Order: sequence, then structure tokens, then C-alpha cells
Amino acid sequence: MRMPNTGTQKQMRTQTKATRKWLTLLCGCVLWTSGCFLQKAPVRPRIGVTGFAHPVVPASTAIAELEPPPDLPFEVPLVPLLATSRSMPARPHVAPPAASEPTPAEKAAEPIISPALTTEELAAARTATQQNLQMVEKNLTLARGRTLNATQQDLISKVRGFTDNAREAMYSGDWVRARNLSKKAEVLSEQLAASL
Repeated sequence: MRMPNTGTQKQMRTQTKATRKWLTLLCGCVLWTSGCFLQKAPVRPRIGVTGFAHPVVPASTAIAELEPPPDLPFEVPLVPLLATSRSMPARPHVAPPAASEPTPAEKAAEPIISPALTTEELAAARTATQQNLQMVEKNLTLARGRTLNATQQDLISKVRGFTDNAREAMYSGDWVRARNLSKKAEVLSEQLAASL
């Protein structure tokens, strides 16, 4: 076994004590120079003692004592126009093409596109349209002479609109459209009759 040398241990202890002293002194100097100990805490005003003092208002002068402001001429100086340079050449001016209005002879009536119906389908569409329109008229007669609310009046105006459009489609020969519009009018008229 080896015995430790007590002389070197003693020397190391004294060096660590000296190092600690220097570090403590250095930290104290840093705190002292940073100003933490020299600054005073801010004074908080006490409410109720002098916190709400009344402001001092200067003595007012009479309006008659004031002189009117002098009339100063107002002139707007002219601003000179500055020339600007273009980085691109100017675009050429091109006249727009003359719009020619088509004459009434050139306007053709729009063709009505309707599916090709057999005679049986055409007859079925005619009878369905006529039956729907008869039911609409029957339901509208129930509403005559009665006081109607806003919803019922709205239904009547929609029914009449669909009925008028169905009759126009009948006159133009579009029986499929006439049947669809008359069916819509019939459904709305039944809602109206149910609400009465």
C-alpha cells in the first residue's frame, strides 16, 4: 500500500481556498458594478393622498380681445411636367374591327329541341297536360274569395306562372315540356288547396 503525501494535499487545499476567495470576490465585484445595489426602487404613488390632483387651468381670455387672423393669399405653384423615359417601345394603335349588326333577316328563329314522340306518347302527353290543367283550375277556384296569407299568395303566383308556361309550350307543340310544367302547377295547387 502506498501512503499519500500529506504535503501535496495540504498545498492543494490552500490553493482551492484561495481560488474560492478570488471567485467570491470577483462575483461580488460583478454584482456591485452592474448597479443592482445602487439603484433605488421606484416610488409608487399613494392613491387617495396626492394621486389625483386637480389640473391647473390658465386664465381664459375674452374672445373680443383676440384679433382675427390676417388674410393670407393662397397660391398654388405650378408643378413642371417631368419627362419619363420608356424602357419599351410604344404599342401600335390598332383600330377595332367594325361590328356589323345582323339584319333581322339573318336572325333565324331558335329551333325547339324536343324528343321524337310516337303518336301514342304524344296523345298521352296531351291528355296528361289537359288533366293537370283542369285540376289546377279546380284548386284555384277553391281559393277565390278567401283571405290568403303571404305563403298562399306566393303559391298562387307560382301556379299561374307554371300554367302560363305550360300553355305556351302547348301552343308551340312541345307537349313534353307542357306536361312537365302542368304537373308542377298541379302539385303546387294541391299544396294550396291543402293549406286552405
